[in-house]
Amino acid sequence: MNTARRVAKNTGVLLVSQIISRLLAFFYIMYTARYLGAEGFGILSFALAFTGIFGVFTDLGLGQLTIREVARDKSLASKYLANISAMKIILVSITFGLIVLVINLLGYPKQTIMVVYLIALSIIFTAFTRIFYSIFQAFEKMEYQSLGQILNSVLMLSGVIFAIKQNFNVIGFASLYFITSIVVLGCNLIILKRKFSNLAIVWSPRKIEMDWSFWKPTIKEALPFGLTTIFTTIYFRIDTVMLSLMKGNEVVGWYNAAYRLIFVLMLIPTALVGSVFPVISRLYISSKDSMRLAFERSFKYLLIIGLPIAVGTTILADKIILLIYGEEFVPSIIALQILIWVALLMFLTYLLGNTLGAINRQPIVLKVAGINAGVNVFLNILLIPRFSYIGASIATVATETVGFVLLLYFTSKYIYKLPLHKYIIRPILASLAMSGLLLYLKGTTLLLLIPATAILYFGVLYFLDTFSVQDADLFKRILRGG
Repeated sequence: MNTARRVAKNTGVLLVSQIISRLLAFFYIMYTARYLGAEGFGILSFALAFTGIFGVFTDLGLGQLTIREVARDKSLASKYLANISAMKIILVSITFGLIVLVINLLGYPKQTIMVVYLIALSIIFTAFTRIFYSIFQAFEKMEYQSLGQILNSVLMLSGVIFAIKQNFNVIGFASLYFITSIVVLGCNLIILKRKFSNLAIVWSPRKIEMDWSFWKPTIKEALPFGLTTIFTTIYFRIDTVMLSLMKGNEVVGWYNAAYRLIFVLMLIPTALVGSVFPVISRLYISSKDSMRLAFERSFKYLLIIGLPIAVGTTILADKIILLIYGEEFVPSIIALQILIWVALLMFLTYLLGNTLGAINRQPIVLKVAGINAGVNVFLNILLIPRFSYIGASIATVATETVGFVLLLYFTSKYIYKLPLHKYIIRPILASLAMSGLLLYLKGTTLLLLIPATAILYFGVLYFLDTFSVQDADLFKRILRGG
């Protein structure tokens, strides 16, 4: 299989698995929130955010480093698998100890502490599963990772349905994460044993050979990847922890009900950027003019898709929240109206950050992630005491705006200065037309509103000559794998 076809296959496999996994995740989150209510869902959301912040220390970038190094030299797979596994045993032990210490020092109720313990255990098992995912990616066998991701979501959805029928409390729901992580790890062990038999033997605890001289330089080289993940995790999760400490579980539930919907939408930039990334990486070496064209058009498409989603959701937030979560989550409406603009910004920053990475400017992305984490913590400290979850929502939008401005500056400096006015005016005009129709027909069901306004939006864009021959050419190149 040639490179283009292999990239297309792996991109397609991961995309399909992400679509299936996130759709299933959407349903089990919806059922969980409706059943547990804002209070119980808030406890679970806090536990996921709290343990997630500590969870980054179970990896420290070792997974990404493994992918890079083993992809370059497959003979290193055994060495990385054995030694990274040993490192993880130490890292997860330290991480779990820190979680236990901090959650008890914070003085949370016993129920919340038990939920945190169960989620923390699931993170430990998942940390070892990710070792296998790194190996699968390095060997370009993304179908095995995809299988694990889909299995995780299927088990979670099945478990949630069972838990609801059996009247589980929030501790029971937390145990689903723990049980699922064990099963997924076991399935990946079976795949490793059957499809990578030599590596499975090396990974066996009885036959792991430690190379202590390998540890220090490996951890040092992995840290830049790890720091980026740490900063990003703090940025996306610290608001939930701070809301829990300052305002209580019910508020956390309202906020996360809206926040979770934003991450479902990240399928869109993941799909487009995942297809364009190898093209941009290759064109950076062979043709910088073509690379700029690919980058410019990708920005244009993400803006065209993201803007109407943000505008439409702002107008229809009440219908969306009531349909998905029910009356108890009415306070989530305003949070969604604010947070949906994070989705638009994330569409664009995802492209900007990945493009900088494609041209070997990863340290810049690390710096921006660090700045974002600092800004977000500062704004949450400032806004949450006074404005509660609305303040947290505003802080998130403001932080993402800072990140967008910084990444746009650096891409303008190192790649290409985008003529923003050229791409933003037509989508704004089309969104205004769409908004008028939405407001006029707002009493109509969502099943009719969404397709009707989408047709109007893209019709206006077509009338305004938004799409060109170059757009059609680029779509063909992406579909062919570059």
